[in-house]
Amino acid sequence: MKLINRRHTGQVTVRGVPIGGGAPIPVQSMTTTKTHDVAATLAEVERLGEAGCQIVRITVPDEAAAKGFAEIRKETDLPLVADIHFNYRMALAAVDAGADKIRINPGNIGGKVRVEEVIRKVQAAGLPIRIGVNAGSLEKDLIEKYGYPTPEAMVESAERHMAVCQEHGFEDLVVSLKASDVPLMMAAYRLFALKHDIPLHLGVTEAGPPKSGTIKSAVGIGALLADGIGDTIRVSLTDDSVKEVQVGFELLKSLGLASRGVTLIACPTCGRIEVDLFKIAAEVEERLEGIGKTMTVALMGCAVNGPGEAADADLGIAFGKDGGLLYRNGEKVGRVTEEGAIDRLMEEIAGFEEPAREKPTVHD
Repeated sequence: MKLINRRHTGQVTVRGVPIGGGAPIPVQSMTTTKTHDVAATLAEVERLGEAGCQIVRITVPDEAAAKGFAEIRKETDLPLVADIHFNYRMALAAVDAGADKIRINPGNIGGKVRVEEVIRKVQAAGLPIRIGVNAGSLEKDLIEKYGYPTPEAMVESAERHMAVCQEHGFEDLVVSLKASDVPLMMAAYRLFALKHDIPLHLGVTEAGPPKSGTIKSAVGIGALLADGIGDTIRVSLTDDSVKEVQVGFELLKSLGLASRGVTLIACPTCGRIEVDLFKIAAEVEERLEGIGKTMTVALMGCAVNGPGEAADADLGIAFGKDGGLLYRNGEKVGRVTEEGAIDRLMEEIAGFEEPAREKPTVHD
């Protein structure tokens, strides 16, 4: 049953990965290494790809980074976005270096003439642009007009650069309206979505360390996605970029919007539990990393909700005293001991065949 009606938007393509137009929502991340260090950055790009990241953003602040970007481009087929701030010439260099998309920040890229030069270069190469508005770097005149970052100020910032692009007949745009303040970020995206049908890149910028950053991202990004707003996401964490991808997919899976990875269901435990479910769930979660099958796995600790949840999952174990019952597609298929449960479950996962799924659709 489809409960989320996606907002109707146009669509852009980043090296074969569609954004918007009802396409599955790609998970993005950004490298943390210095771009001129080609070996380190390429290694991070490869780790991101292995984690399922579908679009990787790389900063291009100077000529050395542009040269490094060109070398990285030769070694990977993943879509690469060049992240540009302050120096519009780096956007031009990034196009020559093989970028698949250019991200510019309206608050620091420069005036209309510089933006027009970037547009002409990107347009000739057939690439999309992301207009990346950040609450912390809005244009000075907008801060003077509104007094402080507001949803209206953020949307107006995006609209200025959209207008310049559209004057040149350039329509391959994605917009982001990020803030570290979650209510501000949500309000800005909602206001924009009421006015335009351009694809939206969702994110809470500077979200913070894993614990707080994950919660802020889940609230901000998740609430918008639940309302049908958002066409690609990046979870920003002060941590390994691979964790951003993992959290991103978990967020999408929680809303039924992901098309990759195992969804693990486990009870919070209570005094009724008869096994060490903390240990079992942690080990299963670790062993599930890298498994791309789309399925649900339930680990339940007692007889209250256990049989029902386990039976509703693709695979599940309802534990009780001295072991548990193993379920496959709603049917009991055997018993497992506490010691042998994980290995048996992993064998079942290895043999699990995913059912054919319908192509996603957009509901206006």
